[in-house]
Amino acid sequence: MTRKKVEAIEDVKKKYVRMALETGNYSSIARKAGIARGTLRAWMNEYGDEIRDQMEDTETTTLSENPTKDELMDKYEQAMKLLGEKELEVAMLKNLLKKGK
Repeated sequence: MTRKKVEAIEDVKKKYVRMALETGNYSSIARKAGIARGTLRAWMNEYGDEIRDQMEDTETTTLSENPTKDELMDKYEQAMKLLGEKELEVAMLKNLLKKGK
């Protein structure tokens, strides 16, 4: 029997892979995801190349040495948007887990 991949769950896995690649701290990301480090490593093997390609394609802004108030506000807005996305992902996963019971 083959496993059917649920797109929402695959997206969450990819986001954790991206977080691990961005931070380089795999153990911490695995703990945040509530999974074993080996599971994260398997996700890295499955999605790592795809995520690396996406990261190269996307422009990420970094703060200058002496950021202006506008730069700080832009960075803050980006962070709040990412936080909102993460909260939505958590809610979606909780909903999927409830449906699976």
